[in-house]
Amino acid sequence: MLRFLLNLCRRPAIRFGLAKDPRSTRRNPSFASFLAENNRNAHDMDRHDAALRGRKVIRQLITLLLAGGGAWVVVESARALTMF
Repeated sequence: MLRFLLNLCRRPAIRFGLAKDPRSTRRNPSFASFLAENNRNAHDMDRHDAALRGRKVIRQLITLLLAGGGAWVVVESARALTMF
C-alpha cells in the first residue's frame, strides 16, 4: 500500500527528461535543434503557452461553475426542506 501511495506522489519522468512528452513535438529538444540547423523560422512558443494558460483558466471556470451550481442546489434543497 505504501508503494502505491509513493507512486501516486512521485514526479513524472517527463519532467526529468527520461520519457517523451506526447503532448507536443515542440517540446522535443532534438526537434528544436533540427529546426535551428535547417535555418527554419522559430516557432512562436508564446502562442502555445497562451493556449495552455487559456485551457487552464477555462478548466478553473468550469470547476467554479460546477461548485457554485452544487452549492446552489444544496441551498435550495435546504430552503425547500425548511418549508415542510
